[in-house]
Amino acid sequence: MELAVSSAGEHGTAVASGGLSPRQMVEIYRLMVLSRRVDDREILLKRQQKIFFQLSAAGHEALQVGAALAMRPGYDWFFPYYRDRALCLALGVTPVEMLLQAVGAATDPASGGRQMPTHWSSRPLHIVSTSSATATQLLHAVGCAEAGRYFSRHPEAAARPEAASGAGDYRAFHDVEFHGDEVVFTSLGEGSTSQGEFWEALNTASNQKLPVVFCVEDNGYAISTPVEVNTPGGNISRLVANFPNFHFAEVDGTDPEACLRAFEIAVAHCRAGRGPAFVHGHCVRHYSHSLSDDDKLYRSTAEREADDLRDPLILMQMRLLREGILTEDEINALEQQLDREAAEAAERALEAPLPMVAEITEHVYSEDLDPTSTAFATEHTEAPGIAGGGTAGGAKGSGPRTMADLINACLHDEMRRDPRIVVYGQDVADASREQALAEVKGKGGVFKLTAGLQTEFGSERVFNSPLAESNIVGRAIGYATRGMKPVVEIQFFDYIWPAMHQIHNELALMRWRSNGVWASPAVIRVPIGGYLTGGSIYHSQSGESIFTHIPGLRVVFPSNALDANGLLRTAIRCDDPVLFLEHKRLYRETYGRAPYPGPEFAIPFGKAKIVRPGAHITLVTYGAIVPRAMQAAERAQRQHGIDVEIIDLRTLNPYDWEAIATSVRKTSRVIVAHEDRLSWGYGAEIAARIGDELFDSLDAPVRRVGSMDTFVAYQPILEDAILPQPETILKAIVELKAY
Repeated sequence: MELAVSSAGEHGTAVASGGLSPRQMVEIYRLMVLSRRVDDREILLKRQQKIFFQLSAAGHEALQVGAALAMRPGYDWFFPYYRDRALCLALGVTPVEMLLQAVGAATDPASGGRQMPTHWSSRPLHIVSTSSATATQLLHAVGCAEAGRYFSRHPEAAARPEAASGAGDYRAFHDVEFHGDEVVFTSLGEGSTSQGEFWEALNTASNQKLPVVFCVEDNGYAISTPVEVNTPGGNISRLVANFPNFHFAEVDGTDPEACLRAFEIAVAHCRAGRGPAFVHGHCVRHYSHSLSDDDKLYRSTAEREADDLRDPLILMQMRLLREGILTEDEINALEQQLDREAAEAAERALEAPLPMVAEITEHVYSEDLDPTSTAFATEHTEAPGIAGGGTAGGAKGSGPRTMADLINACLHDEMRRDPRIVVYGQDVADASREQALAEVKGKGGVFKLTAGLQTEFGSERVFNSPLAESNIVGRAIGYATRGMKPVVEIQFFDYIWPAMHQIHNELALMRWRSNGVWASPAVIRVPIGGYLTGGSIYHSQSGESIFTHIPGLRVVFPSNALDANGLLRTAIRCDDPVLFLEHKRLYRETYGRAPYPGPEFAIPFGKAKIVRPGAHITLVTYGAIVPRAMQAAERAQRQHGIDVEIIDLRTLNPYDWEAIATSVRKTSRVIVAHEDRLSWGYGAEIAARIGDELFDSLDAPVRRVGSMDTFVAYQPILEDAILPQPETILKAIVELKAY
């Protein structure tokens, strides 16, 4: 069977055993030249100051076209990188669409003018939105492949929920597409193989035998850093050769037929379920890294001239002439036609409307499902008498349960309700070696919050991850783009930092940067905070303000068992990514215990709770400071006659400004207290806004309480001095009232 290279819908069929037909060769050449002509047109526009950035695929065209023609656009899934112009053209992205992105037009289908050119995205073609970050997309590809496999084995999970099934549900806005033999393609430059995400992605793809094709486009440079400086031995294929279950290929990336054959074999390996594939293509970078770079500053003339001789367009042109497939006049006519096509595409792009300033904030969060809405306001409407909640829940309205119990109960409830939920992280499974569960109780997390989930729902839905935080979050992004709901755990907040790149630059940005086309509404559960007596530096950290500073990310921080249950349910059902912070000291505290509230109990985000009414001072707080503030307030009332109103924010992004403002207008004095360090902490933003918008209501300066500007020490005497105590808060109350 011949490979139909002229139609995107016919991609992925086998190469004729006798080699490429003349028509196929001409079509491959056409795609390669068109990619170069669009590159050149962008360069011209940049020099005319009509666009603002340019980054080309020149020299990579043969490798990319070969990859695209071995795949099935709109069937398979693609996580390319910013140099993949020829790949995306061959998949079906048009020159006009590419140049709309270069112009930053409102009608740019990839991002609506929000991203640089060559940051690809197409829902119809299954090209998932890419970023400028290097290698992060590889973990998304792995999660995408995991999700595809899960849906293939559990097709019932793809169904949408019934319209009246409890509170709002993200599934109503995420259609699911899957095929049993789909393949996921992802690519990167050779320089990006130094990133940890590269190795983490290979690790999981290998262990799980996932159908992922990894393509390394090796042009010998990472901007100005040559391959032998970036990669030990100068060849990445030699370093990865011992990963099990992989098919490996190393190919001349300037020969489109060799590339196509290599990718056909790689894709067949993946489609057959034999595992992932790794194709390493040696190509050339015909132009500088980008138009902001000048490779003459670091490459010799001889080296650049040698690369020019390996230009895949010249090599293919010579072959067409040598084999009598096209004459020189026919080649000239074809290239002139492609020149006109690129020029006309540029003209159309330049005429396109530009984005509206009024639309800047669209798609930061979901417009389909608002977690602050009444859809999640069941806090005061639940009636007792419903059973559920797994081992920790029991009958609704039964005896008080800890925060740990009610988080576990919520996870059990939601996994029963929603087959798209998967739970994973470090040590969250009962036992990875399932046979051990016949004689052992199981772990279920270092704090036991996921205990029993694997036993009830199986190892496909609850499993341990490698000890790699970016792996956990990166895969979650891939899962979520396919319509699943990963509820992942970072074992300690202190170790979340390797995942920061994925959280800040990928997870929170996916919806906005794709102009609402893609979304990753994952939930990240994270134990946080100190007051542990011996937790020390690396098991006591706070730092929530760093994450509340990220647009697109919801941040939740409950102080008691009931709030934790209701807010976690909202986090799981909502359509935005959520960082769910759980204070370790509160997991099993006597304070804040509550009966199991039932499987539909939910609390909207952005709705604070007045946990102690008062008339003299407003105290705004959250997390583990709430019970300490309660102690301080009771002492202030008893010893000094000061009546303190305590507001528990419950969620930090969004937060309930109206509750704060109403209370401050009543009391005219306010303290903002948190466990995190005082300087640049979350309270600084609240205090600044109070000063800005409520100055006329104040009778005293806004007071802040936080920990010392240092780390938490191991010795309990030092820990107690560093972290805010009830005495610290009481002192602030008394001083503020006396002002």
